[in-house]
Amino acid sequence: MTPQQTALKRALISVYDKAGLLPFVKGLVKHGVEIVSTGNTAKALREAGFSVTEVSEITGFPEMLNGRVKTLHPKIHGGILARRDKPDHLATLNEHHIPLIDLVVINLYPFEKALERRASHEDTIEMIDIGGPTLLRAAAKNYESVAVVCDIEDYSEVLKRLDSGKGKLDTPYRKQLASKVFERTYRYDEHIAGFLKSDGVQQ
Repeated sequence: MTPQQTALKRALISVYDKAGLLPFVKGLVKHGVEIVSTGNTAKALREAGFSVTEVSEITGFPEMLNGRVKTLHPKIHGGILARRDKPDHLATLNEHHIPLIDLVVINLYPFEKALERRASHEDTIEMIDIGGPTLLRAAAKNYESVAVVCDIEDYSEVLKRLDSGKGKLDTPYRKQLASKVFERTYRYDEHIAGFLKSDGVQQ
């Protein structure tokens, strides 16, 4: 059974490239969407005057290991992966005080650019995004309930559809966005695999 679409209430936003971010978030807030964010994204949004809930406020854990661990937590992934048409899923979230997340907006660490500029081995390794692809894939898997945006170029279309859909995004469009996620993460992983097979593994 396909879950009945409801208006977006909560978005998790964590982006390396912040181009177009502020007008996009302004459009989301206009529709009453609560913003959850991390690190520098949260800082940029607060400095622009937006109200932001830090991921650490939900998980009860600070960002750690120089930012390597931020969103890898059941209180984040549970809210993304829970099926809205399964009462037991929703009961589990309620039992563990896990908020639903209806929109995930991520753009990844620029690993490809690290390759292009021939960054050091250590710096290139640090550009391998872990949390970002995990969040994207989780949201894309649950596209019937969760919208996911991995491309800045989609910001304007998302807002346009929210305006025409009274704060909702229809399932075919969610599916389209989900497909884009798997194309993006596939290419991303190809670059990483190529790097690790090459001289990049040498110290």
